[in-house]
Amino acid sequence: MAVRAPRSLIRPLVQRLHAYVPGEQPKIPGLIKLNTNENPYPPSPKVLAAVKAAVDGRLRLYPNPTASALRERLAKLHGCAPENIIVGNGSDELLALATRTFVEPVAAEVRRRTDGNASESASSPRRLPSAAVQFFNPSYSLYPVLAEIAGALPNAVPLNADFTLPALASLPKKGWDFKAALSLITTPNAPSGRGYGTAELDALCAKSRGVVVLDEAYVDFAREHAMALALKHPHVLVSRTFSKAYSLCFQRVGYFVGHADLIAALDKVRDSYNVNGLGQVAALATLDDLPYYRRNFRRIIATREQVTRELTGLGWSVLPSQTNFLLARPPRFPAEAWLAKLRAKKLLVRWFKYPEVRDYLRITIGSSAEMETFVRTARAIAAVK
Repeated sequence: MAVRAPRSLIRPLVQRLHAYVPGEQPKIPGLIKLNTNENPYPPSPKVLAAVKAAVDGRLRLYPNPTASALRERLAKLHGCAPENIIVGNGSDELLALATRTFVEPVAAEVRRRTDGNASESASSPRRLPSAAVQFFNPSYSLYPVLAEIAGALPNAVPLNADFTLPALASLPKKGWDFKAALSLITTPNAPSGRGYGTAELDALCAKSRGVVVLDEAYVDFAREHAMALALKHPHVLVSRTFSKAYSLCFQRVGYFVGHADLIAALDKVRDSYNVNGLGQVAALATLDDLPYYRRNFRRIIATREQVTRELTGLGWSVLPSQTNFLLARPPRFPAEAWLAKLRAKKLLVRWFKYPEVRDYLRITIGSSAEMETFVRTARAIAAVK
């Protein structure tokens, strides 16, 4: 009997899949790393002490399976019940759970008819709202990957040219389906950094009939947040993470807040022991020292505004940001060329090849010293004849 080729054993859906591409994590001595939106400041000393103290005989035991102590503390913070919260292995796991929980996979033959044609799936009579995962474009590039993995129909709807939200009345013309099973909205937006008002998000949520996830990964650097909408609307979930603002990328802890029925459904498909024990310890200790982190938020915001002014003075076009990064169009050279020139000076930023943002660089806000080096280097590069 002939042995089947390994590739023939892989589902066609997975063979076609373009995997999510994370930011580089190079190990280059002296590199200033401004490409993955990590917090430049370390966790609170109290967090480090709590994690070190937990490295003992408990490592042989399973962690609390539902992160119950952490959920109770988060419930107090947000004025809800523990039943309104689910904790995940980073918010990415919870976004994946949402696609598995709320979206029906489409049959293979329907997928073939709509594959590669998001506009058709959004406007055709064959549209299947129960199978739709929609999001604005550009936004978090993991969203379409999660939709594809779930066997759903991704529906990318363009933001305005300045990356603001389209007017509510214009959304159907752009392809937005208020009946879509799942809508994922980054707020503030990534990669643009744009902040969205709670009132306009409230209006969008009120008109939606499927589940809406407001992905607030960067909200601690913004002027507004939409947590109240998760408790106002039974079909709205708010996503938060301990990674970006709370310096715990290494531990991978995120959470959703929403109606208890939605949370219970997510919990049914959650992996057992999905949040590691040290991550739970670190997150609890973080909540014990919020003033430390809030001081760092203010430092990062102040640095962000200073860098915005300085780059603007050097001829960069910098979008207004409510995150811990900037999306900026550099002068003189294409953005991809700037990426290489900065890397040669041991400054790593992020460049995306997507048409909507290929003229821009995304620059994480580092420490004051790191950003002084970045601005000084950018000035020197621009001055070269």
